[in-house]
Parts: sequence; structure tokens; C-alpha cells
Amino acid sequence: MKSYIFITTEGDTFQTGSVSSEPDIENCQVIGFAKGIDTAQAFETLVRENRYLLATAFDEVICLELKHADCLKHKTYFHLIDYKTNLGQQER
Repeated sequence: MKSYIFITTEGDTFQTGSVSSEPDIENCQVIGFAKGIDTAQAFETLVRENRYLLATAFDEVICLELKHADCLKHKTYFHLIDYKTNLGQQER
């Protein structure tokens, strides 16, 4: 079976500490993860195991296949603060 991530570009997101009443980030939101022999089966599994999704206002869901079948064990974290610090040092 293949692993998939389901995302949507619908919905609004605010940065931490935002004071704006308007969303200030254009983004994608993760709807969930599921496995299947193809995208259709994985989507059916996602909905069957997460029935609450049917009560949300989300409509268009994008499905992307993940490289590793056990994708959550192959994650990597990055921190923007590291890049901000490194860029500041490089500009000196």
C-alpha cells in the first residue's frame, strides 16, 4: 500500500501573535494521512476513519503520494530562526 497526505488550500490561517482580523498567511492545511493501493482508496479510508471531515466546510481536497510508506518516521524538522541567524551573519 502507498501512503498519501491530503491537504486543502481552503480555510484561513493566522500567524502566532497576529492582531489582524484578516488572515495573513496563504497556505495549505493538512486534512490527514491515509494509505491505499491508489488515491481513491486512500481517500475513502481517510473519510471512513475521520467521519468528522464530512461536517467541515472543506470541499476541495488535494491528495499527494508520499515517498516513504511510513512517512511519519522519516520526517525532518527545520527552524526558520536558524536561517534568520545565518543570513544575518552572512550579510556582515
